[in-house]
Parts: sequence; structure tokens; C-alpha cells
Amino acid sequence: MQQKELIPHLFRTEFQKITAVLCKRFGIGHIEIAEDIASETFLSAMENWSYKGIPQNPTAWLYTVAKNKAKNYISRHQLFSEKIAPQLNITESAFDEIDLSEKNITDSQLQMLFAVCHPYISTEAQIGLALRILCGFGIDEIANALLSNKETISKRLTRAKEKLRHENVKIEFPGSNDIAERLNTVLTTLYLLFNEGYYSESSDVVLREDLCLEAMRLTYLLIESEATNQPPVNALMALMCFHASRFTARKNDNGAIVLYHDQDENLWNHELISKGVYFFNAAAKGNTISKYHLEAGIAYQLTIKTESKEKWERTLQFYNHLLQIEYSPIAALNRTYVMAKVYGNAAAITEAEKLQLNSNPYYFTLLGELYRDTDDIKALLHFKTALSSAVTHSDKNVIQQKIDNLAGDIHQTNI
Repeated sequence: MQQKELIPHLFRTEFQKITAVLCKRFGIGHIEIAEDIASETFLSAMENWSYKGIPQNPTAWLYTVAKNKAKNYISRHQLFSEKIAPQLNITESAFDEIDLSEKNITDSQLQMLFAVCHPYISTEAQIGLALRILCGFGIDEIANALLSNKETISKRLTRAKEKLRHENVKIEFPGSNDIAERLNTVLTTLYLLFNEGYYSESSDVVLREDLCLEAMRLTYLLIESEATNQPPVNALMALMCFHASRFTARKNDNGAIVLYHDQDENLWNHELISKGVYFFNAAAKGNTISKYHLEAGIAYQLTIKTESKEKWERTLQFYNHLLQIEYSPIAALNRTYVMAKVYGNAAAITEAEKLQLNSNPYYFTLLGELYRDTDDIKALLHFKTALSSAVTHSDKNVIQQKIDNLAGDIHQTNI
């Protein structure tokens, strides 16, 4: 791998490891120092490798430089060396023993995950910090992923760090009595992180695979830890695997979204489906059913391409249970699509119109689909309403295609 490809790759994989380990050593109040040292390490790599060439073990080189820069930071910054370092029991020689072993890196990342997903800060801030510290995303990337701007993201992350600092949040695993409650917050953040990628509202892409894969990586870290390898974690991992199995089929060569009923089953990743089944079975242990169990059940049914009433009846049962334990307008909307498969379009229209999601383009797109063949004029009006409120270029293109096709059918009928 050439330098221009290697450094971005290592930045994505190693920046967050170095940051997590150093941040654990410095404490939550000094996240910026850990980030600065990690950033300077990669700047040194760019400068050094340009004329000396790539070292034999690039990762080990980065870790060594990060340790040296940490020692140099103490020497250069009098305030840190005289007032902060003694409180943290940090000396220059201590950095010779910084543990950048795989186990400590994993532990540090998990502990940081619990720290940045603390209920003291908002969900948006949790996702932003997770992307920055644990996924190695730059401010520009975070702004793009969260449909915001650099200034807003910078201010949000600064406020979140200050809040964690003020509350003196520890970078550690919660106690056994608190881990269930805190784990739920962590899972919510990872779930939302995956959804940011899977249901991307970026004008340029319909799927941000990098966000999804980072959410899966962090979820797998939870599964590998005995303390957090619990049924809801496995259920979330199963859900992600089932969705990820259809990544390739979900968009065409032009990057436009391909709706479920038009997807090519041959493009589905059956290895990921099998892994999803494995984690879904692991999630069956215990006596509680989380929303992740139910959503994974729905996602699994969607990996069965065969059209059968039984498939959609099982899916409808999952949706009914899901709405009972955690109501969501989007889940209710998706349920009406399944109702059409089980009870027909007329019954689904009745349920859909009760939702009154008048600001949601998917609501009007679904109504357009349900009215097709029974009232094409109403269907066309709903598609046009959907088009006027659609956000992404991909959604607009899909809806416009539906309008064109339907208008053509109406024209042919009237000839």
C-alpha cells in the first residue's frame, strides 16, 4: 500500500486507539491533549515517511512516536507538568510503560465509549464524540454525517467535553449495578450511529457504509467483553448484520437507492446473513425482549426474498410487538407497508392515513404506492406532495420516476 493510501487508512484505524489510550491516562478533562498528540503523531508520519520511506512496522512506529510526544508534552507545558501531571500521577518515565497492547486498546476504547455515552450530555453530542474519539472522524466528516456545519459541531463537542470535565466523568467500566442502565445509552448511540449511515440524508449518498461499519466494530467490542456480552448487544449486532447484508443491492451503479422489492438477491451477502443468525440466536438467551430483538426479527424476514403471506404475517407480528414496547411514527409507517402485504392496500390506507405524518415524504410516497391501480389520480397527488418535501437527490429521483411512470399510465388510459 502506498503512502497516500496507507496514512489515511492508519489514521482511521489507529488515531482512535492512540487517543483512547492517552485519554484514559490523562483523564476525561484532557481529551484535547490526547487528540492533539495523536494528530501530531500523524503529521510526523506524513513528514518523515515522505523522504525516509514507510517503516517496516508503521503501526509500531506510530505508537513509539505517540509515547515520545506525550513525554515531550509534559516537558514543554509548564502548567501541565507542575499542576496537572502530579494530580494524575504522570511522569515522563511513565510514558515508557504506556500499554498499547491489543487488550488495553480494546479496554480503553470500551471505557471511552461508556464515558462519551454518558447521560450527562445530549444524544447528538454522544454520537459526535463517538465519531471523533472512537471512530477517528474529522470535524468535516462529522458535520457531513450529521447534516450540520463545522462551527455547530465544534461548539457541540466543546460543550460536551466541558460537561464531562465538569462532572468529572471517569473513563472506566460502570459498576455491575449501573452497567445495564449505562449499556442501554451506549446501545442507543451505536444504533443511531448505524442509522446515520444506513438512512443517510446526505445530498450525495444514500448509504454511508463507513458509519455503519464503525457502529458494527464498536458493537462487536461490546460482544467480546464478558461484562457487556448481553442479549440486547447481540440483538443489535444481528440487526446490523442483516441490514449490512443488503448494502450492495441497496444502491445502483449511479449511487441511487434501490427499493427493497427491486433488489437483486444475488447481490446480498449471505455470509453476513449467517453471522446475523448466529448473533440473533445468541440474543435469545435471557428473559427480556428489547426493541433490538424485534427489529432484528423484522430485518431477518427481509433477508428472505420469497414472497409468502407467512413471511409478512411474521413481520407484522414483530412490528405489532415493537410498537407496544416503543412507539415510533416511522415504525408505524413501515408497519402499514407490511399490512398491505397481509390484508391488502385498502386496509393499509386506512391505517396509514391515521398517522397524519404530513411533513414526511416517505408517508406520501407510501400512500402513492398504496393508491396505485385503485385511484391513480390520488396516487399522483401523493407522489407530487412527496417530491416537494423530499430532501435528498436520490429520493427526489426515485419519486420523480414514479411520477413519470404513473403519468404515462394515466395518459395511456385516457387515450
